[in-house]
Amino acid sequence: MICMRCIVTGRVQGVWFRETTRRKAQELALSGSALNLPDGTVEVIACGQETAVKALQDWLWTGSPLSRVDQVLCKELPGHTPSPGFHTG
Repeated sequence: MICMRCIVTGRVQGVWFRETTRRKAQELALSGSALNLPDGTVEVIACGQETAVKALQDWLWTGSPLSRVDQVLCKELPGHTPSPGFHTG
């Protein structure tokens, strides 16, 4: 299992990006979160099987139908222990 933290920039707040990400993460059996940050970006933390985390990482470039993703920067989080489920708090 791996955990990845991604910062997604572009038009990603107010366009159902977090909810769409949550649905995709659940489809991939991942745990983690998608949170709006004060600077207008979205932070996504995804933990699970490496192939599933990589699939979500690639999917983040697509996002929700109303979003426009300009950049996705990801970094592995070694030793991170996720809480169960995927949250959009």
